[in-house]
Amino acid sequence: MTGSDAPTAPLPRANPELLGHEAAERRLIEAWCSSRLPHAWLVSGPRGIGKATLAHRFARFVLAGGVEDEVTPGLSLAKTHPIFQRTAAGTHADLLTIESGNKGKSGRKQYEISVEESRRIGPFLTMTAAEGGWRTVVIDSADEMTRAAGNAVLKLLEEPPAKAILLLVSHNPGRVLPTIRSRCCHLVLRPLNQEIQARLLGDYRPDLETKVRGALIRLAGGSIGYALCLAEESGLDLYRDLVGLLGTLPDTDVPALHALASRLSGPKAGESWFVAIELLSYWISGLIKHYALGQKMPEVIGGENALSNRFQAGSSLAEWVEVWEKINRLSSMAERGNLDRRQVLVNVFHTLEGAVRQPSGPAG
Repeated sequence: MTGSDAPTAPLPRANPELLGHEAAERRLIEAWCSSRLPHAWLVSGPRGIGKATLAHRFARFVLAGGVEDEVTPGLSLAKTHPIFQRTAAGTHADLLTIESGNKGKSGRKQYEISVEESRRIGPFLTMTAAEGGWRTVVIDSADEMTRAAGNAVLKLLEEPPAKAILLLVSHNPGRVLPTIRSRCCHLVLRPLNQEIQARLLGDYRPDLETKVRGALIRLAGGSIGYALCLAEESGLDLYRDLVGLLGTLPDTDVPALHALASRLSGPKAGESWFVAIELLSYWISGLIKHYALGQKMPEVIGGENALSNRFQAGSSLAEWVEVWEKINRLSSMAERGNLDRRQVLVNVFHTLEGAVRQPSGPAG
């Protein structure tokens, strides 16, 4: 079985399985049973751990009237349940999902939620429920709302309609308007443990060798969504290439850098650019963390700890934090289409060259 033939994880609205978040499910059930259900929830945590899946799981539960399925107790509904089938197909009249990544008027993917999208929520919530129960909205993710979109949602939170519930998914609550955060009940989900990741990765990518699966889990940091993305985009090979390039610093292997930049920015690059930048950020943040704690850097392919020690000798901890922030700013600008990706990667390595060359501390 090849990677392209392997089963893929279902979309959150069609995913019947959620592992590792039993405490969060219990809290939602308790809130429902208390008869004082908050009208808005901010479900936060790292990407790819099941936040949107939990939001849709709870939305189905609410739309079903809070009745536990005899076969699958708790928030879960069986895949054969009519409400599960209609929400999975996106045809349930009382559920509205607002997502980024949809195509705008230009035909290009939009990586933010516009005010036009958020303004769909008000009329939807004020309508009488088609099936006489609740109206539910899932926003995935609230981080990606423009300020105008956030303000439109804020007005709804200030005067929420009766029998209406908003479920806001957030990868980074700091990007959500403070006034929105203050009006939501906050539900924090934690990264998945390695045992759960291994089980899910085995289900979705049984074609992967055990050694590769273990390496992807270590790189994914508790996110099964990211582990699957790494598997799809040959993330382990990308990581080897990046660590190999880092090893040439401060005298960067320029031909290899330009070859990688071309590969990541070409028409067939797919999501590999985002994966590569995320892996680079992961490596630098790991260097910073273990620099600060005086610990060894965990190794995925071998040699990372020795490379980290060499980099730590080049610049101070504060300087490496500044480098990491600059890399993230550049990648964010490239993601929004404002910068050429090839040049961004070259600039990133130029920044790293300076950090490796720069001596730490005052001269003796």
